[in-house]
Amino acid sequence: MIFGRSKPGSTPLDGVDVVLADLDGVVYAGPGALPHAVDSLNRAVEEGRRVGYITNNASRTDASVAEHLTSLGLHVAADDVVTSPQAAMRLLNDLVPAGSTLLVVGGEGLVVEVEKAGYVVTRSAEDAPAAVVQGFAPEVGWAQLAEAAYALATPVDEGGIPWIATNTDWTIPQARGIAPGNGTLVSAVHTAVGRLATVAGKPERPIFDLAVARTGARSPLFIGDRLDTDVQGARAAEMASVHVLTGIDRPKQLLAAAPNQRPDYIVEDLRQLFEPYPATIVKGERTRVGDAVVEIDGVDLRIVSAGERQIDLLRAGAAAIWGSGRAIFGFRVPEQLYADPFRVR
Repeated sequence: MIFGRSKPGSTPLDGVDVVLADLDGVVYAGPGALPHAVDSLNRAVEEGRRVGYITNNASRTDASVAEHLTSLGLHVAADDVVTSPQAAMRLLNDLVPAGSTLLVVGGEGLVVEVEKAGYVVTRSAEDAPAAVVQGFAPEVGWAQLAEAAYALATPVDEGGIPWIATNTDWTIPQARGIAPGNGTLVSAVHTAVGRLATVAGKPERPIFDLAVARTGARSPLFIGDRLDTDVQGARAAEMASVHVLTGIDRPKQLLAAAPNQRPDYIVEDLRQLFEPYPATIVKGERTRVGDAVVEIDGVDLRIVSAGERQIDLLRAGAAAIWGSGRAIFGFRVPEQLYADPFRVR
C-alpha cells in the first residue's frame, strides 16, 4: 500500500494552491533564517502558489513579522502573516462586545490586535475586565500573571469571565536553544486559579480556519516542526501536513507520534518539498521507502536494508510503527533507525 497522501512520483507540493508555514523552527531560529528555507519558499511563490505564515508567537505584530521575513529575503506582506492574537480576537468577537475592557497578559503583538479589534486594554484586574487574553512576550513576569489570576478567580460556572490563550506551546526555539513558551506561563495561571483557558492558536482550529479564510485556500499544505501543535493542528483542520526536521521534534518523537500527530510527509529541509516523495510500500511485515527496508519481527523492528538516505530509513520506520497499530514501547527499535544527522547546528 502507499502511505500518506501522495501518488507515486509526486512531490508534497503537487495539487497544493496555498503553502502555510510555521515560523520558529521552520523558517528561522532566533533572528536568522534556517538553511534552504528562504530559497524554497520563494520558489513556491515563483511557481504560482501563495505562501502564508502561521505563528503562535504573540509577541510581535503581523507587520513586524513580515518585516523580519522580508529582511531574510522572503516576499511577504503583513496580510500573509496569521498570528495567534488575530485568532484570539476572532474568538473573543463571539464572547465579548467591542468596546469592552480586556486584561492583556503579553506584549505589543497582542496589544495591537486587541486595540484593532475595538477593545480597551488594561493591565489591572481592578479595572473589572470583561475577559483575560494571554500571549507570550519575553517581558511577561510574575506581576502580569498575578493580575490574570486575580481577574480569573471566579469560576466560569459562577459567572467568571472568559480566558483566551493565544497558544499553549510549552517551548519556543531561540538562537541560543530551547526556551519556555506561552504554555508554561498559561500553566502558571492555571495552577493558581484551577481553570483552563480557551486556546486560539495551534493545535486548535481557529488559527487554521482564519488562515484558510484569508488566503482562499482550497488545497492547503501546512509545514511545521512540532507534532503536538503544528501537525496535530493541521490534522484537526483536515489539512495535509509536512514535518520538517529543522526544529523541535526529532526522529525519536516522529517514531513515537500519536495517531493525531502523524504528518503526511517527513522532510529534512524545505528543498525536499520539490522532490518526488517516495512511496511507502508495505508487504506483509516489511515496509519499504526508496531502498530502505524495515521489518517487524515480533517485538523487534529490524533494519533489512538501511538504504542510501537516512531520511528514507526514518520514513520507513515511522510508517511501519504507525501502520502496526502498536505503540513504540511495544518494539525494540535499533538506534540506527532514530539517528539524527538532520539537526541544524
